[in-house]
Amino acid sequence: MLSGLRLVIAMCLAEVAVMAGFGAFPGLLPTFFAEWQLNNTEAGWINGLYFGAYMLSVPILVSLTDRVDPRHVYLFAAAVTGLSSLAFALLAEGFWTASLFRALAGIGLAGTYMPGLKALTDHLPAQSQSRAVAFYTSTFSIGTASSFFFAGEIAAVLDWRWVFGLATVGPVIAFAIVLVLVPPGTTHHTHKPESALLDFRPVVRNRTAFAYVLAYSAHNWELFALRSWIVAFLVFAQGLHPEGVLGKDWSATTITSLIIIIALPSSVLGNEASERFGRRRVVMTVMGASAVIACLLGLLAPLPPLLLVLVCLLYGVTVTADSASITSGAVAHAGPGQRGATMAVHSFIGFAGAFAGPLVFGIVLDLAGGGEQMSAWWLAFASAGLAVAMGPLCLRLVAPRPSATS
Repeated sequence: MLSGLRLVIAMCLAEVAVMAGFGAFPGLLPTFFAEWQLNNTEAGWINGLYFGAYMLSVPILVSLTDRVDPRHVYLFAAAVTGLSSLAFALLAEGFWTASLFRALAGIGLAGTYMPGLKALTDHLPAQSQSRAVAFYTSTFSIGTASSFFFAGEIAAVLDWRWVFGLATVGPVIAFAIVLVLVPPGTTHHTHKPESALLDFRPVVRNRTAFAYVLAYSAHNWELFALRSWIVAFLVFAQGLHPEGVLGKDWSATTITSLIIIIALPSSVLGNEASERFGRRRVVMTVMGASAVIACLLGLLAPLPPLLLVLVCLLYGVTVTADSASITSGAVAHAGPGQRGATMAVHSFIGFAGAFAGPLVFGIVLDLAGGGEQMSAWWLAFASAGLAVAMGPLCLRLVAPRPSATS
């Protein structure tokens, strides 16, 4: 059994492993466009349903962590995640089956991501939790990036069914890590929940925590619209440059992995800036900058390839620099005995944005003329930019006047 830094490392490794199949579908989206004759709206639904299933199941799965050992929830969900990848590999044949198995994977994510964070923070003193949250939430991007990267590399040698089949190994590893190395939970024994299961009224009445919840929804709208569609956008941009985006040796999935992996230092450093300059000030500044870049990005596809990639990397920074700070804000302001419920509401409303972002992006692409039109990409990215701009507005209007660190 582990504690302190070693426990943080163990949970971060488990998170990376359990997310092995996360980017498999969006990372191979051009393949599914060709093989299944999907349109952008259908692709948006499949991407969105992953997060929609997360949104619908997370209130129950995360709220349970106030009452039962979070490890039990995590282990169940890791098994579901592995089964979803295996089922996709063996049985997916088109829109409906892909939607079903990706929704099942979303349920698995709901039972591993925030319950994993709860299992971690239950064993840490209050003064260590903010940085632990920052490292854990930032590791989400390592899992995402590695999933995109290996999806592209494996598909180039084998095919997409092997991508999903091999992704099954990750949840098995995560299951073993949590089963063997993570201590049993204790918080549910020492802090009796103040409300019934699924009674989230105390969380909503907590204006500061709820403001961060709303900001998280705006953040996730933009974040997962980007991660669901960036490969397709880079393939479109690559088509404008016969020499490729960064030469023949750099695939769209490899570039996407770099854009995503930069979220790790970005999120951690963003949280450190929040500790120094004030959480709300940093979050509002970062979200405003990200909204500006999003509203311009779709117009920049004709840029010289290297310059376009640099802009995308900058966007990857602004999209994620607020992530740990937002989640830390919700956790820090949760009421006694309400951390699990607060994280449930945080995830439910936050991933409502994650569901809507990829779907709206695909709908806008179709309505604006399709993925071969630069104006359509501009409007689609702008829709994400307008969504993230709502985050600072929520923090200003919903939360009371901030303290030095809120």
